[in-house]
Amino acid sequence: MRTWRLGSVRSYAKHLRIDGVKDTIAVASGKGGVGKSTTAVNLAVALASKCRLKVGLLDADVYGPNIPTMMNINAKPEITLDKKMIPIENYGIKCMSIGFLVEKDAPIVWRGPMVSNALEKMTRGVDWGNLDILVIDMPPGTGDVQIAMSQNLQLSGALIVSTPQDVALMDARRGVKMFNKVDVPILGIVENMSSFKCPHCGEPSYIFGKGGTHRTAAEMGLEFLGEIPLEVDIREACDQGHPIVLAAPDSVVSRAYGDVAEKVAQKLKEQKFQPEIIL
Repeated sequence: MRTWRLGSVRSYAKHLRIDGVKDTIAVASGKGGVGKSTTAVNLAVALASKCRLKVGLLDADVYGPNIPTMMNINAKPEITLDKKMIPIENYGIKCMSIGFLVEKDAPIVWRGPMVSNALEKMTRGVDWGNLDILVIDMPPGTGDVQIAMSQNLQLSGALIVSTPQDVALMDARRGVKMFNKVDVPILGIVENMSSFKCPHCGEPSYIFGKGGTHRTAAEMGLEFLGEIPLEVDIREACDQGHPIVLAAPDSVVSRAYGDVAEKVAQKLKEQKFQPEIIL
């Protein structure tokens, strides 16, 4: 007899869970350059600071690890007696990245099997302790790494990040369809760089277009989780290793990240109360 939970068809695959982690979510995009890592970092911090959850952050973008810089971490993980890495904690977030294990500017020139092996060690080879949510900053695209991560972990859901530009949304659609193929629920879409507000006159400019992510979400039957404006402060905070959610907690953009975090936490909570069907 097998138990299925509506809305999370992978809920029966308990062997795919990471020890101690209640929910694992992927922050993904169909293409690079849309602010996926920035969103993952600020979402993780908002889940911890605003939603009061125990949060981990895994940098699965092996070829371009940015989490060490964005989280201001310049250390290597220690090893437990049972040969597991101890995640490095900052701002209340337990973090793991390939960037902790290689020199800062060293290129990662690895083929697929080596990448898969590294990601396995950075997930199950880490002593995460007890976490409410593990946020995974996925690499851009829909290739082998993304599929392997989706199939080898029990993902509670995926959050898609895109700008409102048509080209970015084309790739975001591909990302959604990839997760659908591997039965990972889509938590919703976040529109990043939605508009730029002139610092002089306050007039918004829609540099990458307007309303595209709203339309895409509606056409695909997905929830629109929120929009994040294009602001210099976000970029500066990332470069300085001090996430904007903490650097300017009362700012408009920090409230936007906080709203997205609350929606994600609520959707994960609702999944746990979905009716079960016994087959």
